[in-house]
Amino acid sequence: MADRPRHPSPSTALKSMFSHPVRIYWEDTDAGGVVYHAQYLAYLERARTEWMRAQGYGQELLRREYDLVFAVRAMQLDFLKPARLDDALQVSAELVECRRASAVFAQAIRRGDDLLLTSEVRVAALDAGSFRPRAIPEPLLGELKALERPRQDKPLQAHSPAKGTENQA
Repeated sequence: MADRPRHPSPSTALKSMFSHPVRIYWEDTDAGGVVYHAQYLAYLERARTEWMRAQGYGQELLRREYDLVFAVRAMQLDFLKPARLDDALQVSAELVECRRASAVFAQAIRRGDDLLLTSEVRVAALDAGSFRPRAIPEPLLGELKALERPRQDKPLQAHSPAKGTENQA
């Protein structure tokens, strides 16, 4: 059996904003060289995955040793400016809330100093075999809670219709 990766303690884990680089290729864009909106979801996923790996918890290790996977439960996105062919982007991820069976990440995509997209993503903890909700096991839960950073904006909430539009089709 391969050596198990060393899990960092909360005091040695990455506490600063995590950023993952992404380059824009033709495959990411429409005919005009602008990134297709759904492609941003892949960039956000990669950054969350690499954030977990940087904490010592790669996806395969979570599945194999904890019988745990995370799946997106809810997302809120704000598209501010387009990314274009050959742009070099930075996709950030920071944990803003960790509960017993879910976690919330605040994420952003930047091109240099330009903020292109902001998002908040709630992931649910699932049993790797059944895909049913489950608790995040210790010591992982404690280590993740130690990495929480305060929210800068309002939290992700269930969508409710605007006042006066409840009965509109």
